[in-house]
Amino acid sequence: MAENKQHQFDFWLGTWEVTWGEHEHGTNRIERIQENFDGRPSLAMQGMSVSVFDSGRDKWCQTWVDSQGSYLDFTGEFRDDSMVLMRETMMDSKPIKQRMRWYNIATDELDWNWERSEDNGQTWTLLWHIHYHRK
Repeated sequence: MAENKQHQFDFWLGTWEVTWGEHEHGTNRIERIQENFDGRPSLAMQGMSVSVFDSGRDKWCQTWVDSQGSYLDFTGEFRDDSMVLMRETMMDSKPIKQRMRWYNIATDELDWNWERSEDNGQTWTLLWHIHYHRK
């Protein structure tokens, strides 16, 4: 992994074919700080994120917005061969944690998980797994 923390997300740069479930697929185009996700035709959702390394906090920060009205903000870091960004929010009046994990990172493919914890990060529930393959 690059020693310069500003380049820790470089593995994600490029245009990707993304697949989830048995037959669902879309595309994701990642530029230096911006992600452009298109779940069509399998999922009627388009979204974008902006990711930057905040040297003052020594953390990665990402903001996600999408066509379904979501606004999510995450912070995290690259460690143990994975990028992990997390946030805290409320669900049904209870505090929960949400996280994204990029792992199994290779030159032309990687895996991404969207996960939730209702016990302050002791256990995680997988909500969505996406496999990335470079176009």
